[in-house]
Amino acid sequence: MKCSYHPDYRVYLPVDHPFPMGKYPLLMQRLVQQSIVRPQDLLEPVPLPRATLELVHTADYLDKLESAALTPAQIRRLGIPWSDSLWRRSRLAAAGTLLAARQSLLEGLAGNLAGGTHHAFADHAEGFCVLNDVAIAIRQLQQEGAIRRAAVIDLDVHQGNGTASIFENDAAVFTFSMHGQKNYPLDKMRSSLDVGLPDGTGDDEYLSTLASHLPAVLDASDPDLVFYLAGVDVVAGDRYGKLAMTENGLRARERMVIDAVRARKIPLTIVLGGGYAADTMRTAQLHAHVFRESARQFTK
Repeated sequence: MKCSYHPDYRVYLPVDHPFPMGKYPLLMQRLVQQSIVRPQDLLEPVPLPRATLELVHTADYLDKLESAALTPAQIRRLGIPWSDSLWRRSRLAAAGTLLAARQSLLEGLAGNLAGGTHHAFADHAEGFCVLNDVAIAIRQLQQEGAIRRAAVIDLDVHQGNGTASIFENDAAVFTFSMHGQKNYPLDKMRSSLDVGLPDGTGDDEYLSTLASHLPAVLDASDPDLVFYLAGVDVVAGDRYGKLAMTENGLRARERMVIDAVRARKIPLTIVLGGGYAADTMRTAQLHAHVFRESARQFTK
């Protein structure tokens, strides 16, 4: 399968910073070594232009990003030290999601080995998220006439509050977020469908809950394209997760989503979302499962 990737997805942060930037090259290397993604199937994005970003983000916010004019309070809300390399990385990752979406429209399924920055609002950054890559891809493809309707299946453990806010009044985009109810963000936005889970939710409850909602989401949204935020912070032991899924449960979740979407012959674009295992290699290992399960679609 084809996946977007760029070496500059990784930005070097202070050694004690909780965001696992090293997961991006580790994931790419793992997928290539295991022949899940061939080297020639890695698509290299280029940073998106300002006009594309303005389809989602306000001019004032983009001005601040371009001129490194975020205030200390805004940087604290973002949670990552500001730098020119972070600004470039953010535009590259958003470009990678758009590139993967175009590929999925051609081949049925593709991914970005980054993305899922669902806490980015139109006018500000939050929770390690600068630009809302999925929202940008949807708006660009709608503008081109490549799609009319889209669905966002967000299974990161944290609600996709930025995405929900951006599309709250847009009937053409269905946002589904299944997340930890008591987890960040404490003040939730309104998705088309929000399903909050209690702390400690394990495989059986998680998978049965997802199975009860997923067909209805696809029916209600009637999408031309689905974006799947495959966050792995639902697995037990995640630093910020609070749920108790196993690795096998995670793989079952990935199969469920991929099979449900592709059975309806809807193009599917996969982006990473969050994952904060104690070890960065472990995070990359968990992220690899969604691509391993996706690769099965090309062997049927």
